[in-house]
Amino acid sequence: MNSNLLNRRAALAGIALLTSPGAFAQAVDWPARQPIRLVIPGPPGGAMDIYARLIQVPLQTALKQTLVLDFKPGANSIIGIDAVAKAAPDGYTLVMAPSSAIAINPVILPKMPFDVKTDLVPVAQLGAAGILLVSNPASGLKNLQDMVAYAKANPGKLAYGSWGNGSTGHLVMEGIKAHYGLDMPHIPYKTTAQEINDLLGNTLSVAFTDIASPVPHIRSGKLVALGATGSARGPALPELPTVTEQGFKFDSDGWFGIFAPAGTPPAIVARLNQEIGKAVALEEVRQRFNQQNMVIPPHKNAPQFAATVRSDIDLWQSLAKKANLKMD
Repeated sequence: MNSNLLNRRAALAGIALLTSPGAFAQAVDWPARQPIRLVIPGPPGGAMDIYARLIQVPLQTALKQTLVLDFKPGANSIIGIDAVAKAAPDGYTLVMAPSSAIAINPVILPKMPFDVKTDLVPVAQLGAAGILLVSNPASGLKNLQDMVAYAKANPGKLAYGSWGNGSTGHLVMEGIKAHYGLDMPHIPYKTTAQEINDLLGNTLSVAFTDIASPVPHIRSGKLVALGATGSARGPALPELPTVTEQGFKFDSDGWFGIFAPAGTPPAIVARLNQEIGKAVALEEVRQRFNQQNMVIPPHKNAPQFAATVRSDIDLWQSLAKKANLKMD
């Protein structure tokens, strides 16, 4: 069979795939109904809620449909993400997920109810940032080295909090402990809000939190920021040195991303990516992201974001294995 005929058949096969029942109609007509549901796999008031609300109105305006935030917290974001992984791939059910839930969960949890590589489609990245190391002022801690010195002098007495077993905060602190030879018990919380409440009440001395939630308390002096992970200082706390600047190299950025169920038509994914990119490029939205300590990186199309996801899965899983993090 000659090459021209083979090429023609391949082209016809591609056209047939694109015009298969349902896929083409969805791509052309979407969004033809409302609402579009954006699942938030965390509680109201958390970082995911904050960033979702910043893009909610611009997306509703662009898509001319209602965008409903559906909160499904629990199990380190697994409950909410699983609901979307099993949803119809029609563009009407999406999820906002943190990089830790996508990249770390699969290596520390042997029984995941979904496969992040095959059951989800990366749509768009919303931002890039590290996480915050925060303390109560009564602790007297001012920076990372203060914490290290106190923990070394008082083994087992300085407990730290994170927003759950296997969270980014858990992983990073275990790396710090291994690097400096520290004995610091871990207290896993269900949410960052609970961590912050205990920090404010001084029943918890130190914790890793998300990049945004404690910022108002830090500015008011009710909490003290000891450092931040990430490749650069946060725009809302430019005076705060990163942990890398303080001697512990951890300059990887986390992110929040929008994902759709596998099988969602590529045209819908591309449209969503385009509109989300426009939304975060709005000066007002960009400024509000910066106020919440989140940087908006250069726009990535869906395949580029998918490449970031794959790369970060490899990175974070390698770090989780080095820290020997495994959950039952």
